[in-house]
Amino acid sequence: MTERLEAGTIVDRRYQIESRLGSGGMADVYLATDTQLGRRVALKLLYRRFAQDPEFVERFRREASAAAGLQHQHVVSVYDRGEWDGTYYIAMEYLEGRSLKAVIHQEAPLEPGRAIDLTVQILRAARFAHRRGVIHRDLKPHNVLVDDDGRATVTDFGIARAGASDMTQTGSIMGTAQYLSPEQAQGHAVSAQSDLYSIGIILYEMLTGRVPFEGDSAVAIALKQVGEAPVPPSVYNAAVSPALEAAVLKALEKDPVARYSDADEFIARLEQAAADPSPPTQATMVGAMAAVGAPPAGPSVYPQDTIPPSYGHPPPAYDNGAAPEDDGPGRRWWLFALGALIVVGIVIAALLLLRTQQVVVPNVVGSDQATAESVLQRAGFSVDTVVKTSAQPVHQVLGQDPPPGQKADKGSVVTLTVSDGPGAVAIPAVDGLTSAQATRLLESKGFKVRVHNVASDTVQAGDAIDTQPAEGTSFERGQTVTLNVSSGKAKVVVPDVVGQTLDNARSTLTAAGFTVTSNEQEDAKATPGTVLSQTPAAQVNADKGSTVALTVAKKPAKVDVPNTVGDDEATAIEALSGAGFKVKTQSVPVTDEQKDGTVISQSPAGGTAKPGTTVTIGVGNFTPPPATTPGTGGTPGGGQTTTTTTPATP
Repeated sequence: MTERLEAGTIVDRRYQIESRLGSGGMADVYLATDTQLGRRVALKLLYRRFAQDPEFVERFRREASAAAGLQHQHVVSVYDRGEWDGTYYIAMEYLEGRSLKAVIHQEAPLEPGRAIDLTVQILRAARFAHRRGVIHRDLKPHNVLVDDDGRATVTDFGIARAGASDMTQTGSIMGTAQYLSPEQAQGHAVSAQSDLYSIGIILYEMLTGRVPFEGDSAVAIALKQVGEAPVPPSVYNAAVSPALEAAVLKALEKDPVARYSDADEFIARLEQAAADPSPPTQATMVGAMAAVGAPPAGPSVYPQDTIPPSYGHPPPAYDNGAAPEDDGPGRRWWLFALGALIVVGIVIAALLLLRTQQVVVPNVVGSDQATAESVLQRAGFSVDTVVKTSAQPVHQVLGQDPPPGQKADKGSVVTLTVSDGPGAVAIPAVDGLTSAQATRLLESKGFKVRVHNVASDTVQAGDAIDTQPAEGTSFERGQTVTLNVSSGKAKVVVPDVVGQTLDNARSTLTAAGFTVTSNEQEDAKATPGTVLSQTPAAQVNADKGSTVALTVAKKPAKVDVPNTVGDDEATAIEALSGAGFKVKTQSVPVTDEQKDGTVISQSPAGGTAKPGTTVTIGVGNFTPPPATTPGTGGTPGGGQTTTTTTPATP
């Protein structure tokens, strides 16, 4: 065995040992602290003799991985597994409480309602595991923890498969054989019904304070599991109702097919029994006792030794059914008689084998492998299997040889073709393919396809982007692969930038994910550099990364020259300056007082001209004629011309 670890020992540079919780046939269990996560764990450390067996180690690793996937309120969580100091360990959830074995030892027989409640919790754990293809194989009260609130939690899913078939370790098998199903005792394949049988034994023990089958050795107990009917539990506990007793005995049927089909059916029967708690009549009890030759009901005689703490498999001394001391010649005579009986049985069997007997081969096509093997073995055949990749569920029987209904020699071999499931295949690359092409490719590999549209800036709309799981991943045929197909670039609302300067508009659009182009348009009214229009228009959805075209105002090359002839000087100057021209004013003498201050002439007088061009206007200037003095010479109406230049209004 592995040497006991001292408190403070660090396992695998992570788990610090606090104390030892218990031990069993395969491992010691310690309370430890996970120094990385700061939580307490139950650390199960395998004995080194198991660690030296490569087959056992591989099964241990596989089963520990399966158990780590069982996250359920009634299943102890497996956090971690690893190798340390020449052996292997499992780090599990640590729970306060007692093992169900300790509860039975201290309190059995339990009140039927409480026994049913605890059994239903165990069945829920088994149901959860069975639906995920995990069979415990070693269910017993030692592997069930009960807290102060009455919550039951099943442990040891991690190594049950590896250890359940070890018939040589007395400490392990004495605890196991009492809960072993008949098919396990015979070395046959196990199924979910094997776990249900073990749970039936646990329920029987809770109700009666004893297991239904006891013996001097593991082999003796196993033989009783195979060939002996259990004493009805009401014989030992008058509180067990007929409905509850029937529920227990159905779970303990020797034939797996005759038991419950699954944990749900077992739960339903127990719930019915809980609703009908009426105890058996006196006549029923007497009949049951007479049928099995059992003693009248009375207190359970149960070992009073101390049960070890939770998580540990108790050594043989703590188990009900420990070998009694030799009781003298009477016992030796009984052993002699039993040996003689076995010899006679062997001789008879040999004689029967000499005579070839033909029997009809049962039809097991469509059954699961474990059930099919059980049916064929009960019919007297040996079973061989071949595995075939198929779309049918794993372990389903696809065919059999000889075929059903045909007669064959009893003891001959029936070969079963069993589904290995659809099989796994690497997911192919789909980049560069259209959606239709990628779908056909994935379906040709045996996958179902779900198309998911995803916006992409780089992949053309309608083309495949990638898959989930990713290409190259080994994935089971028949499973669904998500094909991500480009829906094109993401759509973005176009901002409104009309009226902004070109620089501000460009900044706004770029921030929204667009590229920007611009062109200028002559506009005499708008400020040069101002956005006049945009395409696409504001507030519409456009592809992210697409282009928004802007039209920006600029000064025109030529503008219309306003004709101001007839306007007053101020009005003319305002009109011409506003149109972008410089204004040159000339004073023109007029004899008509009505034309004083009025534009008499303009050059250029119309048409178009470049902004900034000088437009000359002649403004009438009326000067009254001077009074005529006799004898004074001079020219009437004479005067001067004045010129003034007015710059254009910007």
